[in-house]
Amino acid sequence: MIVILFGPPGAGKGTQAANLAHHLGIPSLSTGDMFRAAIAAQTPMGKQVREVIEAGDLVSDDLVNKLVFERLNQPDCAKGVILDGYPRTVAQAEALDNWLQHHHLKLDDVIELKVDEDALIERRAGRLYAPQSKRVYHKDFNPPKTPGFCDETGEPLIQRDDDRPGVVRHRLDVYGRQTSPVIGYYSAQNRLQVIDGMAAIEDVFKSILKALQK
Repeated sequence: MIVILFGPPGAGKGTQAANLAHHLGIPSLSTGDMFRAAIAAQTPMGKQVREVIEAGDLVSDDLVNKLVFERLNQPDCAKGVILDGYPRTVAQAEALDNWLQHHHLKLDDVIELKVDEDALIERRAGRLYAPQSKRVYHKDFNPPKTPGFCDETGEPLIQRDDDRPGVVRHRLDVYGRQTSPVIGYYSAQNRLQVIDGMAAIEDVFKSILKALQK
């Protein structure tokens, strides 16, 4: 089974990808993780990626595709994969279709977690983080027992920069600009299923599993 999962920052895509991978017994792959693994392993591809990143440039579609296809050929992907946020461009989507066709495989599902941006920004703005324990709280949905302090360590809670409304709005705007053409690519081919990403984690996961059965 090969599934693509799309979702903006803060929609819980990473959580759902991990849950789905565990449920199906197949790996969840993100390009970020693949970049880091290739660089750490010092593979020829990893060296190329490192040079591009260190130069401050964007990794080209061609290099991203080569990295992904190299990973898809690994034994642990034999039963399928969850592609977390890849493809990011229409060119990557077309290349993936061609690669799958060449390997006599098919893309089973493309799922987008849809969010209410204003509600998501408000939800992220209430998040509080404990730097030492790494625990995450929310002032409304998961408040600490003592306001402003971690239940486990007693350390002061902070709001991370990437949870600030202005930063969240910017990341959502960037995501929308980057992925809307890819979403349109799959939607035009009636291969896209849209799920409410604002629901509870358990409900979103149930909706994903239901979508996979169609």
